[in-house]
Amino acid sequence: MEITITFCLGLIFALIGVIPPGLLNMTAAKISIKEGHTRGLVFSSGVCVVVVFQTFVALTFAKYLSKHPDVVNILQRVAFVIFVLITIYFLLLAKKEAKPHKERVVKSKKSRFFQGILLSGLNLFPIPYQAYMGTTLAAAALIQLDTINIWSYVAGATMGTFIMLYVYVFFFTKINSHKIKSQKNINLIIGAITGIISIVTLINIIKDF
Repeated sequence: MEITITFCLGLIFALIGVIPPGLLNMTAAKISIKEGHTRGLVFSSGVCVVVVFQTFVALTFAKYLSKHPDVVNILQRVAFVIFVLITIYFLLLAKKEAKPHKERVVKSKKSRFFQGILLSGLNLFPIPYQAYMGTTLAAAALIQLDTINIWSYVAGATMGTFIMLYVYVFFFTKINSHKIKSQKNINLIIGAITGIISIVTLINIIKDF
């Protein structure tokens, strides 16, 4: 039962993390529209391969943090500065009109798979996000950070990521509309999300004083 709960928590928080339009899910949707659902799923599979390793690293780090609360306090302050800088960066980018660019045509399914691996590897946000969630859930005694439960959470997070990418691949056919496709709107969304995280982190820091 404990393993099942851990799996479900990993799935839920991965779903939440992938819901906002971002590089990976938007790319999966575009590939699906231009080249078909199969290639979109091949790309998503490549993404999920990397998610396995990223989530494992994050939960291993969370296990260390749960045993060293003094380190958590330091990282909270570092994370606050980083998230504020990221927020400013994306909000400034949102003010600039994105220049249209011609995308390179990739025909091979294998190329799409490795493209998913590459882009997912460049996207490091899941590591701090899952480390934060793992630490929080462990502190609330909702999960145990032993080997079995860590891999159960990893499996859930991987499944949750694939499910949300699947949703983008099959149901977000309106991706061609300017409102969804616009990089400006994506930058605004990312900036808003990191801004909210910055505020929550600041509140936690103030509480510690």
